[in-house]
Amino acid sequence: MSTSTTILSNTTHPGDSTQESVAGEKFKGDGYYGRSDGLHTIQYTFSGLTGTITIQASLEDDPSSADWFDVHSYTADNETASKIANFIGNYVWIRANINYTDGTVDSIVLNN
Repeated sequence: MSTSTTILSNTTHPGDSTQESVAGEKFKGDGYYGRSDGLHTIQYTFSGLTGTITIQASLEDDPSSADWFDVHSYTADNETASKIANFIGNYVWIRANINYTDGTVDSIVLNN
């Protein structure tokens, strides 16, 4: 059984071209449910984005800041789009981070 969860929504840069970072909350990955295929799908929807969206994962039950590692990233240069990416791993937790200078991330949705 697959689940779909919005892991980050409606995040808009203040529009002053400064470097901003937004760290998302943790959400359950395939490893949390004990699934063996490890398939995760991410859908990014954004407008006017200049920056990088990074998806991070952890194998720990209760991760500290040092327990996260990058599993996928997408860099945009004043781009408006909806993108889909897959990554595989029996990760317990997944989160999204944005590092950007302009634009809006409408949503980041995790399917696993």
